[in-house]
Amino acid sequence: MFANVSTVLTLLGARVLLVLAVLLATLAPAAPALASGQQDAARRGAEVVAVTQVADRQVDLSVRSAALGGRTVDVRLLTPDGWNPHDRRHRQHWPTLWLLHGCCGDYTSWTAMTDVAETDSLRDVLVVMPEAGWNGWYSDWWNHGEGGDPAWETFHTRELRHLLERDWGAGRDRVVAGLSMGGQGALLYAARHPGMFKATAAYSGSAHPLLNGESVDRIMGFFAGQDNDPLRVWGDPVAQRRIWEAHDPFHLAKRLRSVPVYLSCGDGTPGPLDAPGATSALEADFNRQNHALAAELRRVGARHLTTNFYGPGTHGWAYWERELHASLPMLLEALKGDGAA
Repeated sequence: MFANVSTVLTLLGARVLLVLAVLLATLAPAAPALASGQQDAARRGAEVVAVTQVADRQVDLSVRSAALGGRTVDVRLLTPDGWNPHDRRHRQHWPTLWLLHGCCGDYTSWTAMTDVAETDSLRDVLVVMPEAGWNGWYSDWWNHGEGGDPAWETFHTRELRHLLERDWGAGRDRVVAGLSMGGQGALLYAARHPGMFKATAAYSGSAHPLLNGESVDRIMGFFAGQDNDPLRVWGDPVAQRRIWEAHDPFHLAKRLRSVPVYLSCGDGTPGPLDAPGATSALEADFNRQNHALAAELRRVGARHLTTNFYGPGTHGWAYWERELHASLPMLLEALKGDGAA
């Protein structure tokens, strides 16, 4: 008899617990549902949602990115002769040059401001010019320890790279170059992702933002652009110094020892491609930073360093176009070697 009573009580207790669980589930607030586009982006990482032919050999991909919170940004491709990613039977994968824009520019900057689209030596290379935000700094932002949107580095080096190699004819031989903010990005990506890029070039790049107080203040000023909280990017340069050093090419010099590196910069005084009397304190600062990085690369035993510190010259496109052409032989030679990761 007592065994039967115990069994009944056990069954009643189980039913009570089940009823309470149902009630709690009913009363609990429902989790916010993701919009269908956000669900797709989260599941796929990144996807092309539109394709636009903008000029001969120039195609813009509109890419929805999970790393950017489900937002859609554009990527310009300068395509090689014979490029046809939709021919799945005979699809060719092309060596790839990533060209990174600077602060206050966008994915159209290189084609709008230089002759890259008319450069014959790039007719058998896929040139990738991705959006990186007005002042995204090619970084996954710290966001006061919360991370999340924007995560430009993740978008470029993971989402976009896989997307281009899967569907758009990008091969596994890659080099990267950029100007100013994009010069820093080119150095960071080569250093922080070993084997991904076979050579890197930085034109007037932010090569050592922790050089001194002036350099820190200047980049913090860029971080604050468009009414942004400057601490969102890498945090405080003292309290979050580890994060700053992880995004400072000078402090990553050892990771660049075996990578061909091209550094160029003017000294901020009027040069042959400037209007009379033009000066640039920004270029002068970046010149000091690039000299410091070059010295550090030599100190750690870098085997393939090329520098062109050409003296007079300001922070301008005429110099960056010239330096792209000057560095292309090194970049294209690097593409001929064994495949990258």
